[in-house]
Amino acid sequence: MYEKVLVVEDESDIRELLELHLLKQEYKVFTAKDGEEALEIFNREKIDIALLDVMMPKVNGFKVIKSIREESDIPIIFITARGEDEDKILGLGLGADDYVSKPFSPSEVIARVQAHLRRYLAYSHKNREELICGDLILDKKSCEVKKDGEIIQLNAKEYKLLYLFMNNIGRVFTKKQLYENVWEEDYYGDSNTIMVHISHLRDKIEVNPKSPSYLKTIRGIGYKMEKK
Repeated sequence: MYEKVLVVEDESDIRELLELHLLKQEYKVFTAKDGEEALEIFNREKIDIALLDVMMPKVNGFKVIKSIREESDIPIIFITARGEDEDKILGLGLGADDYVSKPFSPSEVIARVQAHLRRYLAYSHKNREELICGDLILDKKSCEVKKDGEIIQLNAKEYKLLYLFMNNIGRVFTKKQLYENVWEEDYYGDSNTIMVHISHLRDKIEVNPKSPSYLKTIRGIGYKMEKK
């Protein structure tokens, strides 16, 4: 995992505890001790989820969530004091997705972060107009593929193959699955057609086609697009 998590908490021990547990899950963590610093980080980084304390110096959590919601629909989890029901209601009304009460279990917070990210990223992936993997960008509307900003010329089958891989990054496809998805015909064991198209696709998207970094061969199984 390399999703970016913003932790906003003025109590250093809580902030460091959350950061430690999030780093163990391989998230990229940004921390802020007040709302002003939080908004600076949010405007600078592409944050995927935020954990916000309510009562903070300079800019409180309510003002932070209002500013974020003007720009983004990322998941936001409020951190509130136990029993502060009005804060919870107001936070949810302003656009928070969830809340946890202090004192909390770090494992519970991690579970909530994972659940919200799973739903948010799945929805974003399904509805976005571009598929991105490293330096490759596939535009669903124009059917253009760019690498390092330069358009790559692909034929129809190469485009369909790349679309399938980039829309399912990390998933391994067998030759049968590739043939039936791209050629839309029953597969009778003719792997040469697939291998030729994979080779041509690698020539166009890889820096070194003989040692591919994007389109990996999974020996004895098939192929997958490597996550970048």
